[in-house]
Amino acid sequence: MKIFAQRLKELRKDKNLSQQQMAEYLKIKQQSYARYEADTSEPSYEMLVEISRYFDVSADYLLGIKDY
Repeated sequence: MKIFAQRLKELRKDKNLSQQQMAEYLKIKQQSYARYEADTSEPSYEMLVEISRYFDVSADYLLGIKDY
């Protein structure tokens, strides 16, 4: 799921957000969010949907199924 971690980090940086800001938006701890970007943890289905909505991208894009 490395592509998810890479795309998540790129999207966050494109919006000039910190990991703490993303964690607050998602209502999780910063350490939990950092694990997503480090590819040591995977989000739940509900969290994946929330992240894709926030960045206005598809879950397929986040998961590397599609490149757009």
